[in-house]
Amino acid sequence: MTSTVPATSTMLKVLGCVTGVVGALLVYGILQERIMTRPYGEGKDAERFTFSVFLVMNNRIVSMIVAALVLALKKGTVSPVAPIYSYAAVSASNVVATTCQYEALKYVSFPVQTLGKCAKMIPVMIWGYAINGKTYKLADYLIACGVMTGCTLFAMYGETTSKSAADGGPSTGMYGIALMVGYLGFDGFTSTFQDKLFKGYNMETYNQMLWVNFCSATISSVWLFSDSSMGTAIEFIKNHPEALNDVLILSAGSTCGQLCILYTIREFGALLFATIMTTRQFLSILLSCIIFMHPLTLMQWLGTGLVFVSLYYQAFVKSAAKKEDAKAEEVLPTNGATGDAKAA
Repeated sequence: MTSTVPATSTMLKVLGCVTGVVGALLVYGILQERIMTRPYGEGKDAERFTFSVFLVMNNRIVSMIVAALVLALKKGTVSPVAPIYSYAAVSASNVVATTCQYEALKYVSFPVQTLGKCAKMIPVMIWGYAINGKTYKLADYLIACGVMTGCTLFAMYGETTSKSAADGGPSTGMYGIALMVGYLGFDGFTSTFQDKLFKGYNMETYNQMLWVNFCSATISSVWLFSDSSMGTAIEFIKNHPEALNDVLILSAGSTCGQLCILYTIREFGALLFATIMTTRQFLSILLSCIIFMHPLTLMQWLGTGLVFVSLYYQAFVKSAAKKEDAKAEEVLPTNGATGDAKAA
């Protein structure tokens, strides 16, 4: 009876993590597409929201406030642990990456954007080698090839252009693809550079979340004021109050997703997290196709399947490698003790 209770408790926690991560990020994905691709207002008053950096700024402000509240409740360190320029360097790259992600939706469909984000591991591998001299196993290269092949099939055998691009953007969607390449490059750089910059600092996750988001909000605010789009964005919100609701819910979904991700990794490790995230990305594509009517060809579904099979395989390969490392660590002390006994 006692063993059943902990098992039930663990299952409820897993269910909560799955619901939290998938639910929050599905809302985030749907609203992202709605805000960037559908007009607000009707008839002559219909306008499209074009202020990607304004979205980034709002996301970062909400995340910064939540991180500050968590640190206050936990009585954690609020002051910056690392030099402020370290946070700013990561933030600058992150702001550019997220802006490219939102801007891409003006030119390519959401399924293309989501599938393209799955290829993040490729620039991470490139930056990992360039910045940290990291080497990779054959399995990593095979997984990367699987993801790239799937993305190529998707791009070659069906429509990839956003419906909103027909109104005046590049109809070929090449600009959108270039923005996705920019997103992948800057996002891969952000995660790799972040590991390098913050290595050696005893930094709590929420402290990093607070100051990276503070710097990101500052950078995006300066960006908006420098090109005079802050006033235009606020004017748009005044004319279309429903857009403010979407922007705030988008920011809340993004922040809630971050918190659920942090909890999932801390409680259950990277395997469950990777599995949940891969499932969430697939569901995002499925929901987008249903809600926003993106018909996919058979070859595009095949490419999508190849990408997600590769990602699931990657998650289990990493899990198996960690288990082998753990076993090796258990064996080493025994071997050492035996050697000492023989020497004696």
